Amino acid sequence: MIVRTLEECENSNRTVKTDTWRSVRLSLADDGMGYSFHITTIYAGTETPIWYKNHFETVYCISGNGEVETVSDGKIYKIEPGTVYILNKNDQHLLRGGTEDMQLACAFNPPLNGREVHDEDGAYKLNEEALQNA
Repeated sequence: MIVRTLEECENSNRTVKTDTWRSVRLSLADDGMGYSFHITTIYAGTETPIWYKNHFETVYCISGNGEVETVSDGKIYKIEPGTVYILNKNDQHLLRGGTEDMQLACAFNPPLNGREVHDEDGAYKLNEEALQNA
């Protein structure tokens, strides 16, 4: 059994920050679960282009507000506490923080290793360790 707290992960190399978001990676590829689980904060008033070409993601809003826009059709979906969105088709999307920071619980398959940030396309690169633990 693995037991960790959000606080200890926040104060470790499991936290990754960019200009538009911060992700605390609670469970990663090396935990051997086949997915990774993160608590991610999207900063208010920001926009992040994302295209997980190599991963599927489920996202649940814990607090705050924002929106997600699917690039292919321009549809905009409001995100607020209790909303889940599921990127089951590697959807290219724009994630926008609203009037306050938005805290999200995110699960990725295949799992991340921990230090990934979005590349020029908004994707996370695949790597052998993640694939072996999927």
